[in-house]
Order: sequence, then structure tokens, then C-alpha cells
Amino acid sequence: MSSGLNISQQEAVNYMHGPCLVLAGAGSGKTRVITHKIARLIQAGVEPARIAAITFTNKAAAEMRERARGLIGKDAGKVLICTFHALGVRMMRQDGQTLGLKAQFSILDSDDVVRILKDAGGTTDAATARTWQWTISKWKNMGLNAAQAEAQAQDDNERITARIMARYEERLTAYQSVDFDDLIGMPLKLMRDHEDVRAKWQKAMGHMLVDEYQDTNATQYELLKWMVGERGRFTAVGDDDQSIYGWRGATLDNLRKLPVDYPSLKVIKLEQNYRSTSAILRAANNVIGPNPKLFPKTLFSELGEGEPVRVVDADNEQHEAERAVARIQSLRENSTHKEWRDFAILYRANHQARVFEQALRRAQIPYKVSGGTSFFDRAEIRDLCGWFRLWINNDDDPAFLRAVTTPKRGIGHTTLASLGVFATQYKLSLFEALFSSSLPSVMPKRAIESLHEFGRYINDLEYRARHCMGAQNARAFLDDWLKEIEYEKHLYDGEDSEQAAASRWGNVMEFCDWMAQRCGGQLQDDAGSDNVPGEQRSLLEVAQTISLISTLSEREQDQNVVTLSTLHASKGLEWPHVMLIGCNEGLLPFKLDDDEGRQQKVEENTLERLQEERRLMYVGITRAQRSLAVSWTKKRKKGREMVAARPSRFITEMALDKTTAKEDPREKLKALRAEFAKRAADTAAAAAAADTPQPTGTTPAST
Repeated sequence: MSSGLNISQQEAVNYMHGPCLVLAGAGSGKTRVITHKIARLIQAGVEPARIAAITFTNKAAAEMRERARGLIGKDAGKVLICTFHALGVRMMRQDGQTLGLKAQFSILDSDDVVRILKDAGGTTDAATARTWQWTISKWKNMGLNAAQAEAQAQDDNERITARIMARYEERLTAYQSVDFDDLIGMPLKLMRDHEDVRAKWQKAMGHMLVDEYQDTNATQYELLKWMVGERGRFTAVGDDDQSIYGWRGATLDNLRKLPVDYPSLKVIKLEQNYRSTSAILRAANNVIGPNPKLFPKTLFSELGEGEPVRVVDADNEQHEAERAVARIQSLRENSTHKEWRDFAILYRANHQARVFEQALRRAQIPYKVSGGTSFFDRAEIRDLCGWFRLWINNDDDPAFLRAVTTPKRGIGHTTLASLGVFATQYKLSLFEALFSSSLPSVMPKRAIESLHEFGRYINDLEYRARHCMGAQNARAFLDDWLKEIEYEKHLYDGEDSEQAAASRWGNVMEFCDWMAQRCGGQLQDDAGSDNVPGEQRSLLEVAQTISLISTLSEREQDQNVVTLSTLHASKGLEWPHVMLIGCNEGLLPFKLDDDEGRQQKVEENTLERLQEERRLMYVGITRAQRSLAVSWTKKRKKGREMVAARPSRFITEMALDKTTAKEDPREKLKALRAEFAKRAADTAAAAAAADTPQPTGTTPAST
């Protein structure tokens, strides 16, 4: 089972007797260690169903599951491999009734949360609601409820947000709904306050493995402690040098606490990097060097010295983008990695992508912006899909809440709260509850009439959609429906600018065209169904495939395109050639202008913030396998003006060889093309010479 593992990896895999911390440097094979340890635990007699491997993203969980299946076969299907939030869902589905939550509770997405907060806070401004959302999320990750948050509020804004949080919590209870933070906080409450539930889950967990441990927040650490109990049979795998989510609640305190809370903790370092060349790793080690070390380590590679890390200076952002494009073209002409997917451009903030997108389009280079909003994630498309989901499944409570309130139909919070309490009491979905003969005993007649009107309308839409065949009929149906619910008016009323509303309405029209074309069989279904082009389907049949569309994002990794990505979104990924752009003071490390002093209070410790920015630079450097270029601009745009700019201090910290540090990719590309032209000319001349009649006694080879 341990074939192909180095000594440190083998030690991590074979240590099973107590708490274990595996410090896995970038590219050191941590997923390999986790999957091999799962196999080793099973080999040692731990039942697969009593092993849990927890990570942070569905993509990482899917990759781990696939690799475990390749290693241990069908037993991998019995191992719980999931995200922290999926574990929370599992616990709440089984034991949520202990906290008054029905088994089919609803999980609200970020957009649903903003809508409820707008209602709870009495505002139509989404930006304000998102600010409340971030603050409430931070408090929940700290383990605080509304009362506790208000008790420790530092100013009037925090006190107001805490009161809005209380109203928000009331609505979640009434709607039998939870948000993503509750999927950690509520299981923690279960484990902490209910001994029978705690005993059940601790017995169920023979060994827990936690990936990306440095990204855990305070609540997740507490949940982990309660899950493993005093025995502490767990393996935490992480890297303090890659902790870049402090703004999201992740804390290095969780790494500091481990040796204190578990004195017998076994610490194993994975320092051999299998991804990058020595030149790249040397730059990474130098950059991270100034940060204080919880557990000192130094990455090394046996892949050879490789190309020197390059520094590219540019006059401005446009010049920087041109040089990045020239570098890509140059490397493709003189490298074994010639696919577009071999290249990535990484940056600190989303707004930096725009000028690079323009340059890539001008050069006709295909690209994707990693982490960009999917068409199906846009609020207006999610609104319509919410209605479709309710047609398909009347018991979908989140879809019910979205449809009944978008657009508003005169059915208010109080009515929905009463309906939620009634549905919980009788174990009904919200849709079932509104037709219950017992509802008049808890709700006034006028409210019931509004609910009945909505319920009958949903049933009518479902019937019409079921019998609506073909593209033309489907398009007409969708147009009529959107007019009936006045959705265009809803969009224009909810936006500050007419241009933004028109853009969203354009997305709705595009979506309706997409639906209608599939009803007419004019397009193959992106969701992978077996329909034949030309075969007509009902609108309801097409609507049923929409839930599969989310799987399309999984295919992005197969696209042969250049990747544009923020540094945060690049974590866990790698490319042969990486360009790290915008390495200027004020961008990386990121610093707000002095006149935006409101942020100073949030950033309580400037030194800690700088250390996290340094870790972000380290993450960017260690994405590169074979070549790395870092670029900075001598001037950059600030508002409408161009201002002088300085290179990032991190470039100096990389301690590169001054003789090889600077590069102009355009000159290199020009030289390469000149060399190719010369070779072509020489070849043509040789061919011409071969065709020329030679004097007696000579051969073409001797001329």
C-alpha cells in the first residue's frame, strides 16, 4: 500500500495510534498521503464506514474519492469523504430534530440570505445586506449568536447588525431553513449540549482526516474536538504557510492549539516538493522566510534547477498585459508545453483581469476567468429556476420561499412565519401546508386566500408546462408567464441603474431562448441527456434537467484555454507556466488608501495582515511547475489618473539572481521568430542548391 511513498509520507500513513499533524508543504503529495492512510486504516481493521475524510470544496472531495477508489476499490464508497458542510448536513438530517429542525429543512444559498436580510433590515440595497451577511457570518464562525454579538458590539453599526441578526435568526427558524454557517454551528451545538447525540457520533468515528487544516475556523475546530473526543484519533493535514483565508474566519490559532489540546500530538513534515523546480522553490522559501514559523520547514525538489524566475517590469497595466501575452507566445514556440491550458495569469484582485482579457482577445488566445460567476449562478436565473424547481417538486421549501417572494405577491413575512410554524408542527412541506384544512385555525382568512391563490397558480403553471411542447410554444409560454408575474418590472425596481436592470433582463431573455431551443430539440442537452436533435420535449421535461447544469462547471478543467485567476482561487491548482502580475506595493501586499480609514478598525493587526499577504505571494509562486515570471508596473491607474508605482517588497524578498532577473518577452519572441526565419531561409537555400546541376566531380554535400 505504501509503494511510491517517501519516508516522511510513509511515517504519516503508518501513524494511527493518536492525534497526528501532517505539515504538508505545497506540492508535497498530501492527497496521496490521505488516500493511502485511509487504505492503511482499513488494512489495520478500521471499518470503512467509521473513517471520515473532510475537506473544504466539493471538487477536492470528488478528487479524493476518485483516488481512494483507485487505491482501495469498492470500500472507498463506504468511507465518508465530504466537505465540512456536507458532514454538517448529514448530522442535522439525522439529529436536527433535537434542535427543533425537521429532517427536510432547507439550505439557503448566499443569494437567499441577502434577500432575507434585506427584508429583516428593511432595505432594498443589496450591498448593505451583503455587509450584514459578512458580519453575521463572521460572528457565527466565532460561535456567537445575536444576543452575544450585541453584548460585545464595538459601535452602533455592530449593534444594529446584531439586532438584524436576531430578526434574521427568527426568520430562519420560521422557514425551517439554515444558512451555510449554521451547517457547522448547529452540529457543534448538538455535540456540545446533547450527550446522547455526542456519544452516537463519537462512536461512529473511528478516525477523522482533515484536509487543508490551516483553513479551519474556530467553530470547525471545536466541532472536530467534540467529534474525536478524548481519544483524539484524527489526522490533520495542512500548511501554515498557505493560510490565506483569515478574512473568512480561518485562524492559525487552530494550529497553535493542537499541541496544547493534544500533548501527545505527532508532528510529521512533508518537505519534498514534486511540482516545482529548485529555482521556483528557492524563491518561495525566500519569500516566506520573514514570516514567524509555528513549525519550521524548507521545501526542496529533485526536479532540477530549471529556468530562473523572471522579473518583468512594465510601463503600465496595458504594457504589462502585452508582455504577458508575448511571454505566452514565446514559451509556446520554445517549450515542450504548448497547450493553452499550460499557462496561467494570477493576480491579487478581480479587477486586474480586465486588461489581460482584452490583450488575450486581441491576440486571439482562448482563456477562461477562473472563479467567475456562472450564467446559472446569476440571481435572475436562480429566481426562474426556483419557480421551475417548485413545479417539479412541490416539497422544495427553498424554491417555495424564492418563488413566493420573487417578485413580491403581497404575502409577507408574518404569513410565511405562521405557515412555517404550522408546517413544522404537522411535518408538512410549506406547499402542502398551505392547502391544509387545519390552516384556518392559525391564520386569518385574507392571508389564506393569498396563499391559496399562489398555490393554485403553481399547480396551473405545472400543468401548462407539462403539456407545453416544442420551441415556439415554450417561448410563448415563458413570455406570458414572465408578464403575469411582472418579472421585468421587478428587475427594474430592484436596480439602481437602468443599464444594470436591462443587462439582467437580457440574461433572462437569453435563458428563455435556451429553454425553448431544447424543447424543440434544436440543441443537444448540455446536461448530458439522451435526447435526439429534432425530438420535441415538454417545458417541464427540460426544466427537470436544469439541476444537472451545475455539473458543467466540472468540465472547465478540460478546456484548452489560458487560465486567469485570483491568487485565492488558484490555491490547490498548478500549471507548467505561471505569470504572477501586479506585484506592486499597494496591490500585493494589498493596502487600502489612507483616506479609506474605515478599514483600519477591521484590520486590527497590520503585521498579521502583511504576513497573510506574504503567504498569498508564496501560494502564487508555488503554483508554477516549470517557469515563473513576476511582473510589476512603473505606473498604475488610480481613479482617472496615472500615478507612480513601486515594485512589491516581495520581489526583493525572493532574492533572485540580479543577472537573470529582468526579461522582455517581446524581444525574446522577436529573436525567436528571427531565428526561425533564418532557419527557414537556410533550408530553402539548401533545397535550391540541391536542385541546381553540379559541376562534374562534385556533390551537393561538398558544395
